[in-house]
Amino acid sequence: MNKLAIGLLVSLFCATASMGSAQAATKKAGVRYAAPAAKTQMVKRVVKVRGKNKVVYQRVTKVADFGRPTMGDLAGLNLVRDPLDLKSNVALMLDQANSEVLFEKNAGVALPIASITKMMTGLVVVESGQDLDEELTVTDEDVDREKFSSSRLKVGDRLTRRNMLHIALMSSENRAASALGRNYPGGLPAFVDAMNAKAQELGMSDTRYVDSSGLSKKNVASARDLAKLVQASYEHPILREFSTDPKAVVENNGRPVTFGTTNRLVAPNSGWEIGLQKTGFINEAGRCLIMQAMVEGRAVIMVLLDAKGAAARVADANRMKKWLTALKPTFGDTVSGASTSAQSYSGM
Repeated sequence: MNKLAIGLLVSLFCATASMGSAQAATKKAGVRYAAPAAKTQMVKRVVKVRGKNKVVYQRVTKVADFGRPTMGDLAGLNLVRDPLDLKSNVALMLDQANSEVLFEKNAGVALPIASITKMMTGLVVVESGQDLDEELTVTDEDVDREKFSSSRLKVGDRLTRRNMLHIALMSSENRAASALGRNYPGGLPAFVDAMNAKAQELGMSDTRYVDSSGLSKKNVASARDLAKLVQASYEHPILREFSTDPKAVVENNGRPVTFGTTNRLVAPNSGWEIGLQKTGFINEAGRCLIMQAMVEGRAVIMVLLDAKGAAARVADANRMKKWLTALKPTFGDTVSGASTSAQSYSGM
């Protein structure tokens, strides 16, 4: 692992340097960033006061994700070039059948993974054997007070564990993911312990979880680790189904509510055949995506982390698919050579 990667891991796990000092260091090195655009807006919140719902309005200042340096940028990963000119700081593509590396870029660097976290949440829930038909209630503990993310679930809403899992994977519902963790035996701390234990079992040595939703920047993993997560999750039909549904109607408090996917590539007319997927975004992580897909009859695992702009991860996935499709006649030699080329670009 190169010096930049080591520096990132130190900053992530030890938190000895502030973001401001890191920005100053990169500026001194000649890397410049545009000032982030701030936007102030009034956000409606529903809170419990003496057992009754009360509507309050809170002024929230949000900073646009495009222009603000991510943790990958601060480590200098944005300076790494690759043959496909990807907009993601990290990329990995594996042959699912034999784990052959087809393409990689900075794949061994641990970065914040945002809502990619929810795939591990789903894996722990399914493998725990908890009753999927048990009804769970959204509580004030599930409200995001770190990022102030929006949610279609209100405090007091009741859904089955199955439906919570469905919308956590398909629609990236943070309150659903929080409720899933909170209703594990021993509560959320025990659930997070189970997530980390599962990561270790899978050999995900660069991975660490601190919550079940991915809102914390302290949830980190490398692309190589996430490929192992995709492989393990793919073994469960319910995770494949729920993560790739374009939309679904679930019962909330006994009434039907329609939820949609966060990944437009799962649409029937997208030209993709996707078996499992999850998207993610927080400012520190950039736009992230993990997928299992069929490309020209070949099952592959794709991981894209820290893409800039809402459409960048989709564009990068399409670039990688097009590249692999073009290599179909000579998979054996050419793809291996391209992987070696990508490694030389990443410095690994």
